Amino acid sequence: MRILHLSDTHGLHNQIGHLPEADVIVHSGDFTHCGTEKECLDFLNWFIALPYKHKIFVVGNHDLCLYDADNIEDLPANVHFLQDRGVTVDGVRFYGTGFMHYRAIPPDTQVLVTHEPPLGILDREENLGIGEYGSTEIRKQVSALPALRLHLFGHSHNGYGLYQENGVTFSNGALMAYDIRIEREPRVIEL
Repeated sequence: MRILHLSDTHGLHNQIGHLPEADVIVHSGDFTHCGTEKECLDFLNWFIALPYKHKIFVVGNHDLCLYDADNIEDLPANVHFLQDRGVTVDGVRFYGTGFMHYRAIPPDTQVLVTHEPPLGILDREENLGIGEYGSTEIRKQVSALPALRLHLFGHSHNGYGLYQENGVTFSNGALMAYDIRIEREPRVIEL
């Protein structure tokens, strides 16, 4: 399975260049900048129109209009809003949780989608004087998931990259730099 990962587009999704072929596209949050309904609808229209068989997204800290949403009505069947829920795609179990949502992640999760990184993994923000910026709760839960193969997240703009630990691939897909422009390419990960 080819998974295209992107995050932290902050309303500039239309400025992303080439989107490579994949079976599933995943956006791990901060698709808006101010969290307005208008920004959210603009993103959803763009995301729904993309030519991918399956589309998955979670909310980030900027996506205020959907913080408390349990579901989004009238999404096409191949678009999955994972707010503390899972979906199985071609036999692979995805589970998503939005910003600051820390319910128990099911142990059969193979691909985890969060907005925040786990503490100590692709979460450095030295330019902000923060250092490690990730979530201790996510780190704790990730280490206890026996089936986990891939964790997709963003939030830490300087943490963009891939990392592997104990058979799990971690991907920070933050595309935006701190000077408010799309600076990086979306990444395809083979699962």
